[in-house]
Amino acid sequence: QLQLVESGGGLVQPGGSLRLSCAASGFTLDYYVIGWFRQAPGKEREGVSCISRSDGRTYYADSVNGRFTISRDNANHTVYLQMNSLKPEDTAVYYCAALRWVPTIQAMCVMTFRPTYWGQGTQVTVSS
Repeated sequence: QLQLVESGGGLVQPGGSLRLSCAASGFTLDYYVIGWFRQAPGKEREGVSCISRSDGRTYYADSVNGRFTISRDNANHTVYLQMNSLKPEDTAVYYCAALRWVPTIQAMCVMTFRPTYWGQGTQVTVSS
């Protein structure tokens, strides 16, 4: 069974940091474009950041640019989202997602091309 598994969410104070991890079961992440998405209560799911398969191209939503960093370790088949300077408006369930091919990284993050595989999500709560 093909699965994505997120970890690393939790409760953090404003200004704090968290690092999310995304690992795959049943397939290898290395051959997929990977994205992080989030969904807050009452809001639509939105793309946060995406990363290409091997050449390091990345895309960030304006709301997180400069605060979040996406990276991948293909040797360990894991993708990370380092989140710094967290704000209460970053509170959401965060999902990682995979897509085998996309013409541009942005196209995946804005969901012009919808990911094939989704994880179950990990809750991030930013509150004092």
